[in-house]
Amino acid sequence: MKIAKFEFSLFGINTYVVYDPESKECAVIDPGMINEEEENALSNFIERNGLKVEHIINTHLHIDHAVGAKYAQNIFRKPIEAHKDDVFLGERLQQQAEMFGINEKIEDVSVNIYLKDGDTIKIGDGKLTVLHVPGHSPGSIALYDKDGGFVITGDALFEGSVGRTDLPGGNGEQLIKSIKDKLLALPDSTIVYPGHGGHTTIGRERAVNPFLADNPHYRLK
Repeated sequence: MKIAKFEFSLFGINTYVVYDPESKECAVIDPGMINEEEENALSNFIERNGLKVEHIINTHLHIDHAVGAKYAQNIFRKPIEAHKDDVFLGERLQQQAEMFGINEKIEDVSVNIYLKDGDTIKIGDGKLTVLHVPGHSPGSIALYDKDGGFVITGDALFEGSVGRTDLPGGNGEQLIKSIKDKLLALPDSTIVYPGHGGHTTIGRERAVNPFLADNPHYRLK
């Protein structure tokens, strides 16, 4: 499968479109569009490439990752898929906006399909495997394409860093355990596409990410 990345303005959120070039089926992952220009950027890409949206998936339901979910649902007429443990965050999207000083009216998000660890999401001839990686939020998931050699990690793992754990439901020890048990178990060559910033690899993060070293002097941001 192929992957396209969009960086939108709300906290520099990465929104991804994963698609099968043969069937043209695709998944929109973490729709973070907050204005018409960003909505058009996503919609125009999908239309220009003749893609058919089959899935709208959230790796978690913090506002930057879910602010465009209702737009995507309304335009593409597909259910919103996420882990059930993040439902409470989707129901408080407007509250999250106010907490971060965002003045736009934000619609709360309801999860229509619950994803759980080990689920397989089919996209044409390709598939994404759901990995539950709680810690940044209780329902955080990663999406692994074994054949494509990549994983979309949401805000669990970044290049040289890991997700913050000071938001509701965050847990630092749980996050590190999730990363080590689920993400570092993947092949070193696996490309990591995070929720913010540039891509990296599992091998690189295993070797140099200071938050994954057994060093008590490092603390989560």
